[in-house]
Amino acid sequence: MEKRSTTSSLSVREKVIYSLIGIGIVGGGLFYGRKFVLKGISNREENKSFEDGTPATIAKQIKMAFENDGWPGTDVVKLRSSLTEIPSKEVFLKVQESYKKLYNGNMIAEMSDELQSTEYNEMMQIIAAKPVKAGAKVSDPNIKYTAWAKRLKAAFDKVYGFLPGTDAEAIKAVLAEIPTQKAFINTGIIYKKLYGSNVMNELKSEGEFGQYSEWMKIITSKPKG
Repeated sequence: MEKRSTTSSLSVREKVIYSLIGIGIVGGGLFYGRKFVLKGISNREENKSFEDGTPATIAKQIKMAFENDGWPGTDVVKLRSSLTEIPSKEVFLKVQESYKKLYNGNMIAEMSDELQSTEYNEMMQIIAAKPVKAGAKVSDPNIKYTAWAKRLKAAFDKVYGFLPGTDAEAIKAVLAEIPTQKAFINTGIIYKKLYGSNVMNELKSEGEFGQYSEWMKIITSKPKG
């Protein structure tokens, strides 16, 4: 009499169990293999983050701003500083790529999760005002005026919980970037077109505890242009 093969002697239940075990082994191998590859990519990118100004360094600074030394919320001042350091849109894309390699995450998506809408709008306008390539000039100065106007509006619209407020640090950052009094006037013209109000009146309304005087000193200390 012919012997039945081991395979044919298995019950349906046993075949299902062995199949599931096989799938689990393959799936687990793929999972840990992918994890190993991603870890290798992250380690290589980490080695690039020891030099100031590299995309990897800036990506790491942005991640640290999100983590905020373990405190709730994001260190917006550090995030603003890191984005301001980026010289061009081209480098910004490289920072995004580096962030993906370091942390296997989408930097823009995480930024939108971490920030209030006004803060997120401010950060995006910082990038919008940059030239396409490092060392190049922004083709249309209105691009910068528009970005500054939108950043000021975002700072005016800041809320703290359910209470309206003002992001004074964001306003100071914008005013510090504006190079001349003429550029500030042009920013005010764009602000009026966008929002229908006078930026000087907004500054007066939003400035408290001597902030308005401080802001005016920043503006009047600049060359007329």
